[in-house]
Amino acid sequence: MPLVRIDVIEGRTDKELTLLADTVQKVLIETFEAPELDRYQIIHEHKKGLIKALDTGLGFQRSDKIVILQITHQGRNREQKGKMYAVMSQKLEEIGISPTDLIISLSENTKEDWSFGLGRAQFLTGEL
Repeated sequence: MPLVRIDVIEGRTDKELTLLADTVQKVLIETFEAPELDRYQIIHEHKKGLIKALDTGLGFQRSDKIVILQITHQGRNREQKGKMYAVMSQKLEEIGISPTDLIISLSENTKEDWSFGLGRAQFLTGEL
């Protein structure tokens, strides 16, 4: 069950943000085998100039279309992660986001690190 933070620069339309979020979700279902109803996304828009993302010496040109994904997940292996990086880049390019404008950071946690409400850790209580 991934939790995804999507950071972008202001200026996209609601339709563009919806397409971006939908595309990210479809890729996670495909590559991380995330259940379809496990959709937890936070879209945060930043004023121009408040995302500082250099190229780390790779020679990339970044634009105001930059997308930074922070994905918290549990239990994905190296192969799944590699596939997700590639498919995410491909699918986002199809909707107009350059592969050099995509940054992804993954963080892993465990079942006891999740509560979906009611003050319980549903993975541990057996509710999920």
